[in-house]
Amino acid sequence: MPTMLEFKGVSHRYGNTPSVHQIDLAIDDGQVVSLLGPSGCGKSTILRLAAGLEQPLEGEIYLNGELIASPTHMVAPEKRGIGLVFQDYALFPHMTVKENILYGLNTQKISAAEKDKRVHEVLDHIDLLGFEDTMPHQMSGGQQQRVALARALAPKPNLILQDEPYAGLDSRLRERIRDDMLHILKELGTAVLMVTHDSEEAMFMSDNITVVREGMVEQSGRPIDLYCRPSNAFVAEFFGEVNRIDGKISNGKLMTPFGAFAVPGRADGRDASLIIRYEGLVIEGSGTPDADVPNAEVMETRLLGRYSLVHLSMAHHNGEELHLHARVPGLNMFSPGDAVCLGLDESQVFIFQRRLTPSQNI
Repeated sequence: MPTMLEFKGVSHRYGNTPSVHQIDLAIDDGQVVSLLGPSGCGKSTILRLAAGLEQPLEGEIYLNGELIASPTHMVAPEKRGIGLVFQDYALFPHMTVKENILYGLNTQKISAAEKDKRVHEVLDHIDLLGFEDTMPHQMSGGQQQRVALARALAPKPNLILQDEPYAGLDSRLRERIRDDMLHILKELGTAVLMVTHDSEEAMFMSDNITVVREGMVEQSGRPIDLYCRPSNAFVAEFFGEVNRIDGKISNGKLMTPFGAFAVPGRADGRDASLIIRYEGLVIEGSGTPDADVPNAEVMETRLLGRYSLVHLSMAHHNGEELHLHARVPGLNMFSPGDAVCLGLDESQVFIFQRRLTPSQNI
């Protein structure tokens, strides 16, 4: 599959402040790739570099095999054939739906009949035929988002850039709209680079995810790879809530209330952390036939719809009280004060050394 967008060793700074450093990134034709990370990590700067709104200090950017940006070369944004979809939709309030979409076609040398045909096609794709004369303020947030996508799609771009496109929608509408958007994008085979800080959204929408921290790539790969095989604690913690047990490596092992965990090839005396996803804690009641001796106490439970969150207390080997959380399916039968036995689902448990700098693996 041909590569649509490629960053090679791209760095950028705002004044004296570094924003991104030595970014390598590739998006194949038809792929949806997400940039995932906390606010201020450089995600939007990477998007602006791809759009042509910023110029690299180092490195090169290629679009469909052609150089579009380097420290000495810059293709203008309007000549890149890239569509943009922003968080606030950026629809013109004084224009109808049709006029908003036609605005995106103004730079193309095509006939009025062809422009009308393109408008009809994209409105059909987003299921908004009949809304041509509607004003943006007469539409719901989800409908406005679809119009913004239609405006980006109408010029038939090589690539679409989306900057947190669903952040302004309520949770239930967001799930439905991003599902609709994914089907549309996959049907059209359009390559997409999307910025988000929502790991669930990134996993749902993306063929590949690039996790960014402090302007550098922490890990890239398929959603299943990043979730099941995170390269460090930062990545593991970004894909869902976790329990974290810190300690020091001694004789190549980290001692925890769940036993000793080997840390092969690691230096003794270094700090390390055991990362346990909430769903990685297995709870068995003290009356369960196969249960061991209880080693924890239930402090509180909360039903959160599809699952329950259980707050537990456990004694640490160093004498401290350890507070943990477990996520269990459906309605649980535990009550405050219950003595339980805690175990681990090893597929949801990771061990890492404490990182020294953002650029070092742990």
